[in-house]
Amino acid sequence: MLTFGRSRAAALIVTVLLLAAAPLCAQVAVLEDWIAEALRNNPEIRASQSGVEAAKYRIPQSRALADPMVGVGYQNEGFTRYTYGEMEGAQWMFSASQALPFPGKRSLREETAERDAQGLEAQHEALRLKTALRVRELYFDLLSQHKSLALLQEKRGLLTSIEEMALARYAAGKAMQQEVLMAQTEKYMLLEKEEMIRQKVRSLEAMTASVLGRSESASMGIPAVRPPQATEGSAEDLIGTAVECSPEVRSRIRMIEAADAKHRLAGKEYYPDFSVGANYFNRSGDFQDMWSATIGINIPIFYKSKQDMAVLEAKAGLNRAKQEADSLKLMIAAAIRDNFSMVRAAEKLMELYKSGLIPKNAQDLEFALSGYRTGSADASTAVARLKGLLDYETLYWSQYAEREKAVARIRAICGEPEGGEK
Repeated sequence: MLTFGRSRAAALIVTVLLLAAAPLCAQVAVLEDWIAEALRNNPEIRASQSGVEAAKYRIPQSRALADPMVGVGYQNEGFTRYTYGEMEGAQWMFSASQALPFPGKRSLREETAERDAQGLEAQHEALRLKTALRVRELYFDLLSQHKSLALLQEKRGLLTSIEEMALARYAAGKAMQQEVLMAQTEKYMLLEKEEMIRQKVRSLEAMTASVLGRSESASMGIPAVRPPQATEGSAEDLIGTAVECSPEVRSRIRMIEAADAKHRLAGKEYYPDFSVGANYFNRSGDFQDMWSATIGINIPIFYKSKQDMAVLEAKAGLNRAKQEADSLKLMIAAAIRDNFSMVRAAEKLMELYKSGLIPKNAQDLEFALSGYRTGSADASTAVARLKGLLDYETLYWSQYAEREKAVARIRAICGEPEGGEK
């Protein structure tokens, strides 16, 4: 509870903050429910999960051997008649063959597929964190707009009081008509701001419904003020945590490992693959059946244009994966420092508004209203103090929202769980 020098000013500012914190309707939105709904229904997350499942199904395929080949044929002597069983060369032929890659190729293909799947899984986890972060950002943006709307409505009531006093003073010949018109104009300007904020609320609710996977934005509820999220440690400590725990970094590491496996596999392509086969020749009559076994290899004689280029391609892919990982770490460090500074700046501004500017302006407004009632001050002074107080109170809730969003971004970058509050 804030305390000020004068009791009436204290009552005014406490009333303002309580009204701003109170919901405008009975339904209160619960952040954790929104996050759970988004993680459950968001189409992008569901598509990402299907992609992870598909990648896992590719792992056993990558190690599997090629399908064996079987064949059947017939050899005849002459063209005039069927000579099976009569001529030595007439026979039915049955064959089977199996292609066998050079040792080590199958395991490298499996390793590549595994690393790709693990990378997609880490990307899926990062997407869940980003979705939860987006829900938090929308939640606090909506909270800020609803608080601004509540403040405008409360200040409009005070402007109505000033308007009534101006009308009474004008009727008594103690004020000019200009004071009445000024008070009325300011009231209509607040009505204009209210409608603009309502439009922002509708827009934010539509975006929130999209993230939650809803087809419409009805019954979104009104966000409630939450205890400030804690930030522990320095910016450098948070950077270390993010580099160690971020799913995006983990995804990049898996991409590097997959690229390395592809590079090693490309080197294996210089070695030939094998093909083994067996044939059976069925001959009838007095002729004995025959069989044969074969083994074949491919000869990579075009390695200059094929295997050499494949190795260089894989090496370039590996270098790219490493450079992207380094770039991501730099981006993470910059994002942590940026959001950390935003948190600290917002905290200082909130304290300045709460302990200095808001109570002082509340006192000035009370003095101006008292002076206008007694005739020692004019309406313009009271209106100016009222507008100043409204601006600072609005800025307070704006900084509150910006701080909570910055903390949420830090938590998402550091890979903290997406549900609930710390």
